[in-house]
Amino acid sequence: MTIHQHPHVTDRDAHFVGGGIASLAGAAFLVRDGNMPGENIHVYEKLDVVGGAMDGAGDPDEGYLIRGGRMFNYPTYECTWDLFETIPSLEDDSRSVKDVMDEFNEAHPSYAKTRLMHEGERIDAGEYGLTSQHRQSIARLLLTPEPRLGDTRIEEWFDESFLETNFWYVWATIFAFQPWHSVAEVRRYMYRFLHEFPRLHTMEGIDRTKYNQYDSMILPLRRWLEDRGVTFEHGHEVTDMDIVPSRTGRTVERLYCETDSGTESVPVESSDLVFVTNGSMTDGSSVGGMDEVPDLNETGASWELWKSITEDNPQFGDPSVFADNVTETKWESFTVTLHNTELFDHIVDFTNEEPGNGLVTYLGSNWLLSTVVAGQPHFANQPDDVKVFWGYALFPDREGNYVEKPMSECTGREILQELCYHLQCEERLPEILDDVTCIPAMMPFITAHFQPREPGDRPEVVPDGSNNLAFLGQYAEQPRDVVFTVEYSVRSAMTAVYEMLDLDREVPPVTKHYRKPGVIADTVRAAYR
Repeated sequence: MTIHQHPHVTDRDAHFVGGGIASLAGAAFLVRDGNMPGENIHVYEKLDVVGGAMDGAGDPDEGYLIRGGRMFNYPTYECTWDLFETIPSLEDDSRSVKDVMDEFNEAHPSYAKTRLMHEGERIDAGEYGLTSQHRQSIARLLLTPEPRLGDTRIEEWFDESFLETNFWYVWATIFAFQPWHSVAEVRRYMYRFLHEFPRLHTMEGIDRTKYNQYDSMILPLRRWLEDRGVTFEHGHEVTDMDIVPSRTGRTVERLYCETDSGTESVPVESSDLVFVTNGSMTDGSSVGGMDEVPDLNETGASWELWKSITEDNPQFGDPSVFADNVTETKWESFTVTLHNTELFDHIVDFTNEEPGNGLVTYLGSNWLLSTVVAGQPHFANQPDDVKVFWGYALFPDREGNYVEKPMSECTGREILQELCYHLQCEERLPEILDDVTCIPAMMPFITAHFQPREPGDRPEVVPDGSNNLAFLGQYAEQPRDVVFTVEYSVRSAMTAVYEMLDLDREVPPVTKHYRKPGVIADTVRAAYR
């Protein structure tokens, strides 16, 4: 019998579709652990920037933009720390990105004193307000095997009163859960972060980067990859691929890219590797301005590619489950740049939270507004006399309390007017907004990964019968880990690379912190507060 042997890794190419953190991590693992030459690795990205949801852009004159901010947790995120403890910091190449994060969080620990506010008053968010019935529902959820939950929604598992507790408001606005989302994902989150249950309201377990994630993590990682010869093909939108079935499985033989010059065909050898980020939380995003409303897009390149792939390969998941209900998967964020810092200073005084300390949610807001005032500066190029803060709303289609229209129809100026109402400083309009820029961002698929799903709706990282294709990111199935995290994307990349190259290395397991002594007891006590 003849056993097929792949060429040496130096004679194979790797193609990454999408330039998000999953692809960047995958390229790094190929180089670091697989010994693949960097010049053999190609990253195709339709935009002129990589990083995906880990973004941060702009300048003090035109205004800064962060579509969203990723939070971290040191006891978990096993694969993320494995990667970034080996990536040199841009500030000091003798120290890793992880070293810099460790130092920053030791010097600036999180401790939210004002997690929830209502009509200008601080709410004691530590009083979770769970009833006996709520606790029973949580316990029943934890004891129910995930396959039996199917596509059950949160609002179908918990009664309406649960969705009005302090616990739910804290939980929902940290993790961005909506009542119509998958209760199976809630179950995964509870197991993954049960050790944080008693202190969710203080956010003590939240760790952050020194600057926004693009400056702090993506730029150093890209620099490391470029130094090793990895090529980045910007302006290349992969729209289709030839996947040829045979007796031995399915093999990608060609990629098709749309560029400014037309359609480009990229041949793929059977021994080459193809990694596809199928679906993206920030795909189709649109930004507005101080006097401009962002558009709402109904699709995006990653979704169209995934749909194209599954037309002839239904075993590669069902993208429609996640991408065909924008009304349930969208929300809106906004980034505020202030040369006139009066509003910034007012938020700090009003919430009694120092910059970098936490997340404040305004329960009286019809939009369910939240603001995050990061430690300053939040951008590497941010001047000392310019301040930046970020906010978002989970219900952008509801009419505002002050501005009589939905947030989704508002300009940046109108969003700030609504915020000022909840900050009880609307009488100081418009002078408080003078020399202030607010850039809203509409993200139609930002919580698509939380949509109710069935087993098989997300493909395996390396599907059965796939010879050279792996899926990365938030829509590739990984048992027990939780979506909407950097860790999920990095873990998918490590899993794909190790399996595709058949490396004699193990992916760090998802740590079972809930089994550690005291965690269950502390959680039960917190549930009775």
